[in-house]
Amino acid sequence: MTSVDVLISTTDPDVPLPAYSHPGDAGADITTRIDVELAPGERMTVPTGLSVALPDGYVALVHPRSGLAARHGITVVNAPGTVDAGYRGEIAVTLLNTDARETVRFKRGDRIAQLVFQRVERATFIQVDTLPGSHRGEGGFGSTGVSQ
Repeated sequence: MTSVDVLISTTDPDVPLPAYSHPGDAGADITTRIDVELAPGERMTVPTGLSVALPDGYVALVHPRSGLAARHGITVVNAPGTVDAGYRGEIAVTLLNTDARETVRFKRGDRIAQLVFQRVERATFIQVDTLPGSHRGEGGFGSTGVSQ
């Protein structure tokens, strides 16, 4: 596995830096900067206290944590969230409580999401009158069938 240098700053000295929980993990856990309470069906944009400077050609993707999803129904609304290389503001995560009955509470410093860093390619768009054919063609939503 290769690594990339990511410059990082925090809003407070006690905001934890992203951290990988296990060797080989793709996502580095990030935490909330504030106490949060999410009622059933409620969403909130939660500050992390982190700002990054990514090298050109990289993106940080904000993914939900699978344990929070499985145990509490917490997800990231726009998953994966995109942190572009040119963005220098505080990373915030829009969380959604999908549980129909239980309120979920996070304390400052609790892990709420994970960052995955990836290389990206820039596209050159070439307008054409018709696109070449493919096996799938124009089949969209549900076009491959549903397995029972």
